[in-house]
Amino acid sequence: MRKALALGLVGALAATSLVGCTGSSDNTASNSGADNKDSKGVTIKVVTTYAGEDSNAQNYKDAVAAWEKKTGNKVDDQSATSDETFKTRVITDFQTGSEPDVLFYFNGVDSNDFVEQKKVVSIDEIRAKYPEYASNMKDDLLTASPADGVKYSVPVNGYWEGLFVNKEVLEKAGVEVPTSETTWEEFLTMCQTIKDKGFTPIAASLQEVPHYWFEYTIFNHRSVATHNALPGKADDEQGKAWAAGLDDITTLYEKGFFPENTLTAKDEETFQYFVQDKAAFLIDGSWKIGGIKEAVTDIDNYTVTYVPGMADRKTTDIIGGISSGYFITKKGWDDAAKQAALVDFVEYMTSDEVVSKFAGTSVTALKKGCSVDASTLTALENDAIKFCAGTSGIAGAVEDNLTPDERTPIFGEMAKIVKKDKTSSDAVKEVLDIVADR
Repeated sequence: MRKALALGLVGALAATSLVGCTGSSDNTASNSGADNKDSKGVTIKVVTTYAGEDSNAQNYKDAVAAWEKKTGNKVDDQSATSDETFKTRVITDFQTGSEPDVLFYFNGVDSNDFVEQKKVVSIDEIRAKYPEYASNMKDDLLTASPADGVKYSVPVNGYWEGLFVNKEVLEKAGVEVPTSETTWEEFLTMCQTIKDKGFTPIAASLQEVPHYWFEYTIFNHRSVATHNALPGKADDEQGKAWAAGLDDITTLYEKGFFPENTLTAKDEETFQYFVQDKAAFLIDGSWKIGGIKEAVTDIDNYTVTYVPGMADRKTTDIIGGISSGYFITKKGWDDAAKQAALVDFVEYMTSDEVVSKFAGTSVTALKKGCSVDASTLTALENDAIKFCAGTSGIAGAVEDNLTPDERTPIFGEMAKIVKKDKTSSDAVKEVLDIVADR
């Protein structure tokens, strides 16, 4: 029996009008008018982040195969795991004229370059010819580009970032799972106990994916209302919060709470510490549930909870939102033979039915919401629903306001920062100097 599972993020997500999964079963595999498009027999080039450990990688492959069977078209899929290298590759492809026909990508400043170069097509322009395009979505949740305030991408599902926990490691260390009441100081004490018992407290590669800890340690010095903004200068209130957050990461490093090879290891390597019962905690996004499911034999041994907070940030305040969507490029749009197929592809991939499969324990922009079959959920997924339901506030990731180049003085030089070869304040100033030249 299908059971509706409300995934609204309580007051915070309600305040931002994010729509969670509801009991709506009136889903269709494509939007009105999509089946009538004459778009047979073409091959379209698509790039997404649905690859690697992304929990929707297989759902994406299945949806692509279903669309190909339905339409007779083909997809040249060049999807890859989302990291700084991937973002650089996408930008380079646009600069060299090698961009795809359809791109699933970030709505923030990462997409500014090709928006400013007018290399993607706005939703309004597409609707002028295909009026039903994205009609199943709430328009106020179709994110506008910060470059020009125009809406270009159609979202699938949102995200949250939380603290994944290996319960077996905690049990062996004699530590309880952090709760909604756990403070940052209590978390540090937990980490010390875990380390003393011979385990690694935190699985993280500061070389490759420092951004989760960057977000939450800064968040701990700000609030939901103030987190998602760039500093004006390194010594203003926001700049000082950034430096303080980076100093907290340095403290974690100096205390030995990260893996010994955190400054050289890849993300996949430190993730293995977590799923092989060597490390207790892992901050990652909602998409990581799929990676954990595939990597372990006993999913009941894992849960997700809140990153402990301090000061004005409640522990139950989280990082999250809807930050990505499908773009149709100008190059693809101008190809008369492909145009209808591109529209049909995006409509199919953002239909109620497909989005419901992708959303799982995350949020969507669907007018009708999505539905989840409770009997198919694991213990970790059920814990994720409780995690969402207990959220008190939500802030977008501030890193989305920075380009890859602007992130480099921090993300690319975490080793210098935690070894104190460069001060946190200098790192923040270097970022802002690059931003000023934007």
